[in-house]
Amino acid sequence: MPVTGDQQLLKQLNRMALVRQVSAQPGSSRAALADVLGLTKSTVSLLVRELVEEGWLAESELRTTGEVGRRATPLHLDPGRLALLGADVGVDEARVVATDLLGRVIDALTIPYEDAADAASCVRLVALGLAGLARRLGRLNAAGGPRRVLGVGIGLHGAIDEAAGLLRHAPHLGWRDVDVAGLLARHFGAGGPLAGVPLYMQNEANVAALAEFEFTPQSATDPLIYLSIGYGVGAGVIVSDRLLTGLHGFAGEVGHAILQLDGPPCSCGRRGCADALIGLGALLGDSRPSPAALQDLFDRVGHGEQAACAAVAAAGRQLGVLLNNLWASFDPMAIVIGGAALRLGETLVGPARAVLAGYAAAAMMTAPVIRTSQFGADAVAVGAAALARYRLTRPLGA
Repeated sequence: MPVTGDQQLLKQLNRMALVRQVSAQPGSSRAALADVLGLTKSTVSLLVRELVEEGWLAESELRTTGEVGRRATPLHLDPGRLALLGADVGVDEARVVATDLLGRVIDALTIPYEDAADAASCVRLVALGLAGLARRLGRLNAAGGPRRVLGVGIGLHGAIDEAAGLLRHAPHLGWRDVDVAGLLARHFGAGGPLAGVPLYMQNEANVAALAEFEFTPQSATDPLIYLSIGYGVGAGVIVSDRLLTGLHGFAGEVGHAILQLDGPPCSCGRRGCADALIGLGALLGDSRPSPAALQDLFDRVGHGEQAACAAVAAAGRQLGVLLNNLWASFDPMAIVIGGAALRLGETLVGPARAVLAGYAAAAMMTAPVIRTSQFGADAVAVGAAALARYRLTRPLGA
């Protein structure tokens, strides 16, 4: 059905369309923006003036085009006056970052939990960390003045009801039906630095996918899949500029895709799930998941211990099967692999690439690009900041 709205909504749609276009094509001129977006030059000039004053856009030096008349002034996103906040509410600890509009980290904080089983306590600590970053941003920026926080994003390791602001289930934390949005809003308070700032939340794999989509030179890569491998396995999927969340917000839960009939039992009650074959929780064996247990696994693989390397290589082959299934399902231009499992290096990823290459050769097709996240341990936190930019620049939702 057609979308209707008042003049303010139409203006905001046009403003954010300009921001997205400049992000996709840095250096665009006002005239080029008018042509691409189908707006009048006077409308574009007016909106660009506002966006420059507010800190969204900045002008570069004049560019000679060879044409008669006024030379074009290139526009780009302004990295110096605005900020986005993102939090990775992880299983063992939280990571909070502030980024500029280009996704570059300008401040960061790691927050250990007092009691990982106490959701309210963990969310309180995250709120305090976010507020602390906001206060620091309010004092100084690169030019010596304050930065304004545009929005806050939260990445959570579980099933999310984004509209309600609820974490439905985080199996590796034991959290169920946690009102994360309500808790954060309560801690931000009426007079704090984040009072009234837009707040968004999504699954950790979804936000990490948005980091790759919004903040990297490969942002034109569409469709894109981000495959997160930590204690469990999840995926974020972007198709036609949209983050796919599914009917109930649970799209991308590929950790419970069956890879092996009658395989090892999974925490969900089924057998042969990707979680049970690829996730770090499964590779830890009888060890209780913890940072120390993970480090021991990474050390054993790094030292070439035969049993550990064989187990990781077997998981890598199953990862290759999952990559093939994602390829067949979404036909992506790229699949980005991220998460703590990347510390296993080629012992895990090498066998996966080999299995996928075998499937591609058998089908006489070219497999999608498989690459690793450039954001490393900050992928989810930076992705949460990307979620804020993604939502803010799409006023009607996406």
